[in-house]
Amino acid sequence: MTLISIFVGLLSAFFLFASSIKIFGWQKFIFDTQLTMFIKYGLNRQIMMLVGLAELFGAVAIWFQGSVFGTLGALALLGTSIGAVGCHLIWDTWQEGVPAMITGILSAVVVWS
Repeated sequence: MTLISIFVGLLSAFFLFASSIKIFGWQKFIFDTQLTMFIKYGLNRQIMMLVGLAELFGAVAIWFQGSVFGTLGALALLGTSIGAVGCHLIWDTWQEGVPAMITGILSAVVVWS
Protein backbone atom coordinates (compact mmCIF):
# COMPACT_ATOMS: atom_id res chain seq x y z
CA MET A 1 0.00 0.00 0.00
CA THR A 2 2.95 2.34 0.56
CA LEU A 3 3.97 2.04 -3.10
CA ILE A 4 0.46 3.03 -4.18
CA SER A 5 0.64 6.07 -1.90
CA ILE A 6 3.91 7.07 -3.55
CA PHE A 7 2.36 6.67 -7.00
CA VAL A 8 -0.66 8.75 -5.91
CA GLY A 9 1.62 11.49 -4.61
CA LEU A 10 3.74 11.55 -7.77
CA LEU A 11 0.72 11.56 -10.07
CA SER A 12 -1.04 14.23 -8.05
CA ALA A 13 1.99 16.54 -7.99
CA PHE A 14 2.70 16.10 -11.69
CA PHE A 15 -0.89 16.63 -12.81
CA LEU A 16 -1.52 19.56 -10.45
CA PHE A 17 1.46 21.26 -12.08
CA ALA A 18 0.47 20.28 -15.64
CA SER A 19 -3.20 21.17 -15.22
CA SER A 20 -2.46 24.54 -13.67
CA ILE A 21 -0.41 25.49 -16.71
CA LYS A 22 -3.10 24.28 -19.13
CA ILE A 23 -5.84 26.13 -17.23
CA PHE A 24 -4.11 29.35 -16.18
CA GLY A 25 -1.11 29.55 -18.53
CA TRP A 26 1.06 30.85 -15.71
CA GLN A 27 4.31 29.32 -17.01
CA LYS A 28 4.61 30.94 -20.44
CA PHE A 29 7.26 28.72 -22.04
CA ILE A 30 5.56 25.42 -21.14
CA PHE A 31 2.11 26.85 -21.93
CA ASP A 32 3.19 28.04 -25.39
CA THR A 33 4.88 24.70 -26.11
CA GLN A 34 1.79 22.72 -25.09
CA LEU A 35 -0.58 25.01 -26.98
CA THR A 36 1.56 24.62 -30.11
CA MET A 37 1.31 20.84 -29.75
CA PHE A 38 -2.46 20.95 -29.21
CA ILE A 39 -2.86 23.08 -32.35
CA LYS A 40 -0.63 20.66 -34.29
CA TYR A 41 -2.98 17.87 -33.16
CA GLY A 42 -5.97 19.79 -34.53
CA LEU A 43 -7.18 20.87 -31.08
CA ASN A 44 -7.73 24.37 -29.72
CA ARG A 45 -7.24 26.31 -26.48
CA GLN A 46 -10.67 25.33 -25.18
CA ILE A 47 -9.86 21.62 -25.55
CA MET A 48 -6.54 22.24 -23.83
CA MET A 49 -8.41 23.80 -20.92
CA LEU A 50 -10.83 20.84 -20.78
CA VAL A 51 -7.85 18.46 -20.64
CA GLY A 52 -6.43 20.62 -17.84
CA LEU A 53 -9.72 20.42 -15.93
CA ALA A 54 -9.78 16.61 -16.33
CA GLU A 55 -6.20 16.48 -15.04
CA LEU A 56 -7.08 18.75 -12.11
CA PHE A 57 -10.06 16.55 -11.21
CA GLY A 58 -7.89 13.45 -11.39
CA ALA A 59 -5.05 14.99 -9.38
CA VAL A 60 -7.42 15.86 -6.53
CA ALA A 61 -9.80 12.89 -6.67
CA ILE A 62 -7.00 10.31 -6.75
CA TRP A 63 -6.35 11.02 -3.05
CA PHE A 64 -9.69 9.43 -2.13
CA GLN A 65 -8.50 5.86 -2.55
CA GLY A 66 -11.04 3.32 -1.39
CA SER A 67 -13.93 5.36 -2.76
CA VAL A 68 -15.40 5.78 -6.20
CA PHE A 69 -13.79 9.23 -6.46
CA GLY A 70 -10.30 7.76 -6.12
CA THR A 71 -10.99 5.30 -8.91
CA LEU A 72 -12.56 7.99 -11.11
CA GLY A 73 -9.58 10.26 -10.49
CA ALA A 74 -7.11 7.56 -11.48
CA LEU A 75 -9.22 6.76 -14.55
CA ALA A 76 -9.24 10.44 -15.54
CA LEU A 77 -5.45 10.53 -15.34
CA LEU A 78 -5.19 7.26 -17.23
CA GLY A 79 -7.49 8.64 -19.94
CA THR A 80 -5.52 11.84 -20.40
CA SER A 81 -2.27 9.85 -20.45
CA ILE A 82 -3.59 7.46 -23.11
CA GLY A 83 -4.79 10.42 -25.17
CA ALA A 84 -1.38 12.08 -24.90
CA VAL A 85 0.42 8.88 -25.89
CA GLY A 86 -1.86 8.53 -28.92
CA CYS A 87 -1.27 12.11 -30.03
CA HIS A 88 2.49 11.78 -29.62
CA LEU A 89 2.58 8.50 -31.54
CA ILE A 90 0.52 9.94 -34.40
CA TRP A 91 2.02 13.43 -34.75
CA ASP A 92 5.36 13.32 -32.89
CA THR A 93 7.95 10.72 -32.03
CA TRP A 94 7.43 7.97 -29.48
CA GLN A 95 10.16 9.52 -27.32
CA GLU A 96 8.00 12.60 -26.73
CA GLY A 97 5.31 10.30 -25.38
CA VAL A 98 7.51 8.70 -22.70
CA PRO A 99 6.28 10.95 -19.84
CA ALA A 100 2.67 10.14 -20.78
CA MET A 101 3.55 6.44 -20.94
CA ILE A 102 4.99 6.62 -17.42
CA THR A 103 1.96 8.48 -16.00
CA GLY A 104 -0.30 6.03 -17.82
CA ILE A 105 1.42 3.04 -16.24
CA LEU A 106 1.32 4.62 -12.77
CA SER A 107 -2.37 5.52 -13.21
CA ALA A 108 -3.19 2.01 -14.37
CA VAL A 109 -1.46 0.53 -11.31
CA VAL A 110 -3.48 2.85 -9.05
CA VAL A 111 -6.73 1.95 -10.85
CA TRP A 112 -5.91 -1.76 -10.56
CA SER A 113 -5.20 -1.50 -6.83
